[in-house]
Amino acid sequence: MHLFVEMKTALFLFVILGTGGLLVAQDKPAYEVFELLAASSPNDSRAKDWKPGDGLALEVSGMEWIAPDRLAVAVRKGEIWFIDGALSKKREEIKFHLFASGLHEPLGLTRDGDDLLVAQRSEVTRLQDTDKDGIADAYLTEADGWAVTGNYHAYTYGPERDGAGNLWVTLNLGMGELSDNSAGWHGWGGMIGSDGKFSPQSLGMRSPSGLGRNREGDMFFSDQQGTWIPATPIYHLRPGVFYGNQESLASLDKPGAPFQMTSVPKSNVPYPEALASSPEFVPPAVWLPYNKMGRSATDIQLIEQDGKFGPFDGQLLVGEFTNSAVNRVFLEKVDGQYQGACFPFLEKFPAAVVRLAFAPDGSLFVGMTNRGWSSLGNRSYGLSRVNFTGAAPFAMQEMRAKPDGFELKFTEAIDKASLEGAFAMSSYTYKYSSAYGGDEIDTKTLPVTKVIASDDGLTVRLVVEGLRPFYVHELKTSGLKSASGRALDFPKAYYTLNRIPK
Repeated sequence: MHLFVEMKTALFLFVILGTGGLLVAQDKPAYEVFELLAASSPNDSRAKDWKPGDGLALEVSGMEWIAPDRLAVAVRKGEIWFIDGALSKKREEIKFHLFASGLHEPLGLTRDGDDLLVAQRSEVTRLQDTDKDGIADAYLTEADGWAVTGNYHAYTYGPERDGAGNLWVTLNLGMGELSDNSAGWHGWGGMIGSDGKFSPQSLGMRSPSGLGRNREGDMFFSDQQGTWIPATPIYHLRPGVFYGNQESLASLDKPGAPFQMTSVPKSNVPYPEALASSPEFVPPAVWLPYNKMGRSATDIQLIEQDGKFGPFDGQLLVGEFTNSAVNRVFLEKVDGQYQGACFPFLEKFPAAVVRLAFAPDGSLFVGMTNRGWSSLGNRSYGLSRVNFTGAAPFAMQEMRAKPDGFELKFTEAIDKASLEGAFAMSSYTYKYSSAYGGDEIDTKTLPVTKVIASDDGLTVRLVVEGLRPFYVHELKTSGLKSASGRALDFPKAYYTLNRIPK
């Protein structure tokens, strides 16, 4: 007997992202946020007084659009729910029903034809609805092959598909009691073959909780500050490389190891020195400095909405757990390697941001759950929808590296009179060690010797002395205004300079 629950009542709370959010002139918001949450029953007259804890606990751990107005949502306690009418602004049109249950902490969801693929702790499972009644009646093992332990932190994330069609999963390290990272492939990322087997590809991960591809189809993952990880990194996920966490090295002794390390990186040295000591050790494409940009990155989502989500197509959004936020990342390739800048974007969500998914209409759905940790949000879970109002913010749109500095692109023409004395830059790196997190080290102020604006005022060249490869270059602005008199929404940016362009 299948359980089928339909809940027609939902609560919408309208929230404008104010202080810290993106605003435009006359306080008209660039982005508006709606919260979609289930009330306790279809006929609950107390819907206006609803609070978290009533009804469905929507602890979002995965999302996938399976129809123009049907969203599949995985929740951490082991269920998949369908939300019909998710794009409606009328709560009576929102309906929830249970599609699948009994899963072991699903932390990802991907559509594959008419089926759904979901990562459980022990396997990737194919969910099928063979009789088309809206309820899964087949739970099939799609792939497995990694060890499962009783450790709380030994999560499995994914699967996510790259531009070539490969399915990737990433495996969290075990931590604390009952951890056994020699059991097999924890701290690794790998592909799922057509034979259903897990093929390990790269290692050195700690808590790789977010996966997402860029416009070119390359896959990226987020990791989280902790042992061997001094701050939050975004890495290019690819075969044959090591990302830094030495607790994953034990699996190199297993027969299926795809490669061996030429040398283990030197520890207790600055990051550039550690990178030079091991050919397989690669830097993040982007560092998100601790607390300045958040503390625990999660999901990665490409903005590719033909302007329906603002002027940021081609860039990545990155969820932030602890700070209940969404950050923005601009990437470029220099000498064949990814690097780029990160910017604050949206803040003050009601709970920890875990999953992101764009809807067919170009709005962004933000899935949240605080389970196991705390966040700056005041709730335990939630699902929000973010709409672009059409009023573009005044923000730094891009930050590109140049041989002698950086080029900034703005979403609106700059007031050239506000450029004098508006820019300051410093650079720093981190120590590579087994410590939990790490401070910024070797900080230097870098003189900005020239500021050159384009004729149209949309780009500004900064000539900077003392650029350093493998250092974060932190840009601070003050007093910048647009030609229409608006202040810059966020005054800082952080560029990870792995290669200085020739």
